[in-house]
Amino acid sequence: MQQRFRVLGGALAGVLAAAGLATWAPWSSQASPPGEKTVTATLFEWKFADVAKACTDQLGPAGYGYVEVSPASEHIQGNQWWTSYQPVSYKIAGRLGDRDAFAGMVKACHGAGVKVVADAVINHMAAASGTGTGGTQYSKYNYPGYYQDQDFHGCRKNISNYGDRDDVQNCELVGLADLDTGSDAVRTTVAKYLDDLRSLGVDGFRIDAAKHMSATDLAAIKGKMSDPGFWVQEVIYGAGEAVQPDEYTGIGDVDEFRYGGHLKSAFQGSNLAQLKSVADGKLSGDKARTFVDNWDTERNGSTLTYKDGAAHTLANVFMLASPYGSPNVYSGYEWSDKDAGPPSGTDGWTNEHAKREITGMVGFRNAVGSAELTEWWDNGGSAIAFGRGGKGFVAINNGDGELTQTFATSLPSGTYCNVIAAAPSSCDGNTVTVGDDGKAKLTVPAKSAVALHVKAKS
Repeated sequence: MQQRFRVLGGALAGVLAAAGLATWAPWSSQASPPGEKTVTATLFEWKFADVAKACTDQLGPAGYGYVEVSPASEHIQGNQWWTSYQPVSYKIAGRLGDRDAFAGMVKACHGAGVKVVADAVINHMAAASGTGTGGTQYSKYNYPGYYQDQDFHGCRKNISNYGDRDDVQNCELVGLADLDTGSDAVRTTVAKYLDDLRSLGVDGFRIDAAKHMSATDLAAIKGKMSDPGFWVQEVIYGAGEAVQPDEYTGIGDVDEFRYGGHLKSAFQGSNLAQLKSVADGKLSGDKARTFVDNWDTERNGSTLTYKDGAAHTLANVFMLASPYGSPNVYSGYEWSDKDAGPPSGTDGWTNEHAKREITGMVGFRNAVGSAELTEWWDNGGSAIAFGRGGKGFVAINNGDGELTQTFATSLPSGTYCNVIAAAPSSCDGNTVTVGDDGKAKLTVPAKSAVALHVKAKS
C-alpha cells in the first residue's frame, strides 16, 4: 500500500504508554488468547458470510481457536483495501457485510468452536468528505452521531517525527482525523462501540494503530467497557522511536513485528540455526502475538509473503511448532497492485489457513501446548529439528536437496502420522516409527518438513 495510507493496517501504528501502567491497571493482561486452542487465523478482507463458512468447513475442524476479521465499521467508498481503515461511523455497514451478516458469522464461528477477534479502528476517522458505505454523509472532523471538531486533537498536521511522542500520538497519521482519546467523551464513544461488538458475541479485539494512542488512553477506554474481552494491540517496533511495544503489555498482548523480519532473514539467508534464539530481543513470549506476515508487511517487503512459496509455508510451520508467542496465521489474497482490494469472487485468495501443512501444524500446536523445546538440532544452515517436551517433534528442511538423518525426538516409542503430509485420521502411508530410544530415522524432502505429535499416532 502507499505510505500515505499506512494508517489503516498499521505500518505507522503507535501508542504511548505510561511507565508502571501494569501496576495500576484494573484488569490483568491476558498472556495469550484464553482457552486451549490459541492459534488465530486472520482472514483479511473476507466477507463475513464467507468467514462463517470457513469457520464451519475449515477453521473449526482444523483446530483454530480464533479468527480475526477485518474492520466492520462503515468506511469511505473505494475499491482499495485500505478504505476499510478509514471509518466514517461505527455502524456495521462496510463492504464485508451488514450487522446481520456479522452477527451470523459470530454465531456460526462459535458453533464451530472458533472465537472471533474484531479489527477495531479507533485511533482516527476518515479524511476529506463524502458519503460512506452505509450512506453516512461526513466531512473531516464532522461525523454525524459520533464526533465533531472538538473531539479531535489540535495538531492538524501529519506525523513527521517518530522520535517525538507527542507528534506520534497527537498529530495525524497520513492526514486522517486523529481522535482525542484523552477526552472522556471520545473514550465513552469508543467504549460504547466496542461494547456493541461484544454484545454481538465478539470475543476480543485487534486494536489498529495502537502506537498512535497513549497507553493511558487505551487503558481508560478498556476500563470503561463492561467486559473488554481479549485485546491484542498493533504497536510496530522502531529502533530509537519514542513509543515502544513493551509500553502496552499491561493492557493486553502486542503484535511482535520483529518476529516476521527474523523469519525472513533466516529462511532467505539459509541460516535456520539462528531461530534457536528467535525470542531474543523481542517481547516476552507470554505477551507476544507472532506472525510470518500481514497485509502491511507483505506489501512493504519487511517479511516473507505468499509469493515466497515453500519458504513462506515453512516459516509458518516453524511459527506453529515453536513455543514462543501466540501464533497468527495470515490468509489474504493475491495482488500485484499494492492498493488493490480483495477479489470479488472465489478466485484469487491465497487460502494459507487451509493448506495441509498449516492445518496439520495447528493440530500440532494444540497437542503440544506449552511443552518446552527439547532436542534442538541444526546443520548450521538450511535445516533444523526440535522436540516439544515429549509431545511433538518437527524437522524443517529449507534446502534444495532431501535430508536423511537420525533424530532424537523426545517422543515415546510408536508409529506416528506425519501431519505435514496427511491428516491424522488416515495417515495415507505417511508414517514415522520412533524407537524405544526415542530416535527416528527420517528423510525430509527438499523445501518441506516432517511433524509428529502424540495425538496423531497411527
